[in-house]
Amino acid sequence: MATPHYCYSFLLVSHLFLLSAQSLDPTDFKALLSIKNTLTDVSPTTPFFSTWNLTAPDPCSSFSGVTCSFNRVTILSLGANSLSLAGSLPPSISVLTELTQLILSPGIVTGSIPQELGQLNKLRVISLSNNRFTGAIPSIFSSLKTLHTLDLSNNQLAGSIPPSLTELPQLRVLILASNSLTGDFPQTVSSPLLHLDLKNNKLTGTLPPWMPSSLRYLSVSQNQMWGPLSNGLDSLSELEFLDLSMNHFSGPIPAQLFYLPTLSSLFLQRNNLSGHLPQSPGDNGPLIWSPSYGEGSTVDLSHNSLSGKLSTVFDGVESLFLNNNRFIGTVPEVYVKSMCRGSTRTLYLQHNYLTGIPFQEGTVLPDTASLCLSYNCMVPPASLMTCPASAGEQLSRPVAQCTLFNKRLN
Repeated sequence: MATPHYCYSFLLVSHLFLLSAQSLDPTDFKALLSIKNTLTDVSPTTPFFSTWNLTAPDPCSSFSGVTCSFNRVTILSLGANSLSLAGSLPPSISVLTELTQLILSPGIVTGSIPQELGQLNKLRVISLSNNRFTGAIPSIFSSLKTLHTLDLSNNQLAGSIPPSLTELPQLRVLILASNSLTGDFPQTVSSPLLHLDLKNNKLTGTLPPWMPSSLRYLSVSQNQMWGPLSNGLDSLSELEFLDLSMNHFSGPIPAQLFYLPTLSSLFLQRNNLSGHLPQSPGDNGPLIWSPSYGEGSTVDLSHNSLSGKLSTVFDGVESLFLNNNRFIGTVPEVYVKSMCRGSTRTLYLQHNYLTGIPFQEGTVLPDTASLCLSYNCMVPPASLMTCPASAGEQLSRPVAQCTLFNKRLN
């Protein structure tokens, strides 16, 4: 006959076994079942939900994409290691109140983004990119005070950006690219952002008067924005990547952009920019920075109305596009030297009003170099050129065009 001590030990072990078998909070378990019922695996070869066995004793350790802490779901990565999921996200996801990360792999998930996500006040990461979500960005996202990363790119979202979204106190990464968002660019950007990507939308308006100095990546390419570039860019001392291309920005380019110590990628092509470029660091005041151009760097100012002589500030840029502007004079010798030593691999200067380039007789460019000088006011060294098809077949401008242009300058 078992002693009382033995019976107590047996009951204790049984109780601990039951606790381990129910390792996931029942409410969270029901939410996962609801998610499984509204999402399906598109590819039968790598089904994501194959590990979601409803009789599993420990879903936290066996369910793919589920991470728990103290029997509560904290990270949900849907579609991990699967080709894609289809279906929709259910509102019942809101009961996962300990959730800190919600990640959805690229797929064909449709419908609107559940407003209920705004109730999960511990969320730090929301990544729903490369799916087919429609509707507006839930305005309630502005209540997620701990949100660090929001990536809704490459969906079919419409409407405007909630004004207070860019005021979240901990938001560092905001990616809303490749949607159909409309309205003005947010005029208050006080979040400590490092990465802001709004490209390929239908946004209008001007850049805000101030943006956080913490920004390292900024892209609003392929929108319908306008106004001067002097708005908002003066404070961006840590910028590494700037893409404002394919908009309607006008006026001169702020000289500070050419001397940021960290900037290595500058895309301003296909705007309405005008004015001269600074010829040296001292031309626009006491600029103490020096450009960081070098391997991997790109500057594209093409298809604008920039004028005057070419600037030497781009010495060492690996890919330099200054074509389709109104530049005059001779190509700076530093660019020739940079191409000869292989630092500059692409130099596009076609469709300007340039009058010469200081090549010495017998100059040979590296095989990696691509130079285009077509359609300027000079006879270019055709044997050294590698032009894109868009440059056309005519090597030089008609003399009458060059004469008329020079008269207008005088």
